[in-house]
Amino acid sequence: MEALAARLGQEATAVLRQAVAHRSWCAENEGQESNERLEFLGDAVLGLAVTDYIYSTYPYLAEGDLAKLRASVVNAETLAEVATDLDLGSALLLGKGEDASGGREKPSILADAMEAVIGAVYLDQGWEAASRLVLELLEDRIAEAAAGPGGGDYKTRLQELVARSSDRPLRYELEDEGPDHAKSFRARLYLGPRLVGEGEGRSKKQAEQAAARMAWSALADRSPEAAGDA
Repeated sequence: MEALAARLGQEATAVLRQAVAHRSWCAENEGQESNERLEFLGDAVLGLAVTDYIYSTYPYLAEGDLAKLRASVVNAETLAEVATDLDLGSALLLGKGEDASGGREKPSILADAMEAVIGAVYLDQGWEAASRLVLELLEDRIAEAAAGPGGGDYKTRLQELVARSSDRPLRYELEDEGPDHAKSFRARLYLGPRLVGEGEGRSKKQAEQAAARMAWSALADRSPEAAGDA
């Protein structure tokens, strides 16, 4: 719990502890409240925070496009990915049976707990803190989704470019520094033995995308034959 709170940049409060309490654990611990009500609250906070952000950030998008953009990040799959990045599963309070059956890795449990955590931060610290947390977790994914299919995904674009022009593998090397709640990452990208890109970010994914963007920009300006000789 303390480690999770540190990764979130929050205090390990009683409400945050409730956010990781699955109903299976509560069934074995009489008098304990599960995270289901916090999940309900967090879902609303999450939706409003993302809606407010994309409405202000993308004034050129029509209502239908805004709805699609929101849906691309406000969903169980994305929330489970974010929870996995935070190692939220290690802090979950699960019943013995649920724990034994791999509950700490179940996407549905992780997504629900992520919403509950957002609800807990809202109750503990208010709207500003909760919306800030939501954007810290989702801003990069929102930007990628807003760029359109493949538009902001330079890893995929680079992979496709290299596949057409080279038989050498792409390889990412990652380093991190800083405390758990404020880590920064640096990625180095190699095409075969050659360093072709570097990037930094607040997450592994962001750092890798930055490195891929640098490499793609350089290689896309060259002929396929030149990229193949890289």
